[in-house]
Amino acid sequence: MAAATAAGSGLAAIVTLTIIGWVAAPHDTFGEDIVDILQGAVLAWLVGHHVSFTVPDGQIALLPLGLVLLPGLLLYRSGRWLARSCEILRLRYVWGAAVAVAGPYAAIAGTLALVARTEAIEPSMPRALVMGFAIAFLAAGLGALRQLMRDKGVAVRDLLELMPARPRSLLVGLLASTGTLLLGGLLLFAAALAFAFPEAVETTRVLGPGVVGGVLLVVIQLAYLPNAVVFAVCYALGPGFAMGAGTVVAPTGVSVGALPVFPMLAALPDDGAAPAVSLVALALPFAAGAVGGVLTQRSAPDAVGEAAPLWGFVCGVTTGILCAAMAEIAGGPLGGERLSEVGPSAWQVGLVAALEVGVAAAVAAWIANWWYWRKLRLGKGTESPGSTESGTGAAKKGARAPVRPGAEPRPVVELPPDVPVGKGLATVTPLRRRDGQGVGDAGEEAGPDPEPSPATPGEMRAARDRERAARTVDRGAERGARKEARRELRDHRRRERREAKDARRASGGRWWRRRQGEDEEMYGITYEADPGGVDAPGH
Repeated sequence: MAAATAAGSGLAAIVTLTIIGWVAAPHDTFGEDIVDILQGAVLAWLVGHHVSFTVPDGQIALLPLGLVLLPGLLLYRSGRWLARSCEILRLRYVWGAAVAVAGPYAAIAGTLALVARTEAIEPSMPRALVMGFAIAFLAAGLGALRQLMRDKGVAVRDLLELMPARPRSLLVGLLASTGTLLLGGLLLFAAALAFAFPEAVETTRVLGPGVVGGVLLVVIQLAYLPNAVVFAVCYALGPGFAMGAGTVVAPTGVSVGALPVFPMLAALPDDGAAPAVSLVALALPFAAGAVGGVLTQRSAPDAVGEAAPLWGFVCGVTTGILCAAMAEIAGGPLGGERLSEVGPSAWQVGLVAALEVGVAAAVAAWIANWWYWRKLRLGKGTESPGSTESGTGAAKKGARAPVRPGAEPRPVVELPPDVPVGKGLATVTPLRRRDGQGVGDAGEEAGPDPEPSPATPGEMRAARDRERAARTVDRGAERGARKEARRELRDHRRRERREAKDARRASGGRWWRRRQGEDEEMYGITYEADPGGVDAPGH
């Protein structure tokens, strides 16, 4: 019912617009044109689902992306109705609801593609099945998810908290960088159209569409606005786009030749060198990469500074993949001969976007991560974390471990002067030979103080944010201390091996023989972690 309602409502809206266009144009009697009107409405409905079709001269695939908004909204409402009717109570049931709508909706789209076939026009039924399923799955799934969140009183931020930290940060960076690119492309197209507005008005006057035809012309241009924005983004990235076979519109130069009479095309620059003002748009991908890289690291800071540029570059790569997909669906042939190549090259756009956005995002992510830890260190000031000392004498510095405010410092066993002790979180203790017990324990683990559970969702989110920040600090300190302890232990072992080797050489022994009465001293190293950072005591 949800799929049929969405498809029927969309067809009704398209048929209404088609009849209005038929009334405004010269026509024969209604009885003779009724079949053509219905077929034209079905074709327009399929075009709204981005279904290409074949004509005698070639293929029509340059379709307006804005028309996808109509079936998308109808399917979104159908998804919400389905969620209310079936009482979807769990998040995992949203996928089933989306598939339940997408399956019959794709079948309806494929059937209409068969019905709308004529001798001159042949819609692609496989594309109708694929695009119908994809659009219905996404739109109906979002509608069902929105209804579930509304019924449960769940905010979008709480839903994102269900994702792991790193995928969530990459998703935030991807959306931010892509949104910046699209916003910049919209501004670039608006500026170009405003500069050539008198020419667009003159083109409209030449067409002479009338009142009703003028309204339909404006609707068609608004439907093609997303295509124009994607074309502008491709221009800012560098590869540009084509407006026919052997043409190019790019920062390196413009060569378009004769164009169809369409007011929006007035925004295209004249043949020759690209306008110098438009070259400012080349900074757009780097700005988008900077925004995406900063938000990627802000969502999930890295304790290891070397990992921040890597995740920033991954954000750029995912943005490049999405840009390639947008370039693929925004362009396409518009018939045969000269207009058989219209739009950007998907693989060129994706590759350039991945490199430009990825490099900028990597640099920005590294700077943002460094600045985050710098502010964290400066914010602490003289409030250094609690520390404990092990060993005797001024030369034996103890292990320093971060302790949360309110937690008791952990005691460390005093060791003999000849026992090496590592810095940071490491404590070295001597072990007995041939038994399963150590000499001593590093002390009792202090458990975290119980905190009262927040009463409101806002307080719960704030508590989770504080806990996540504390865990990040603990991991960073623990990793640094472990590296320092391992380095000191390796140095100590090297010194011991050199001393033992020198002693054996002096006594005339051989390195593969153990001298009688010679025993080995064994030590155990314990890494102490803050109870809030590691769940298992004594980790």
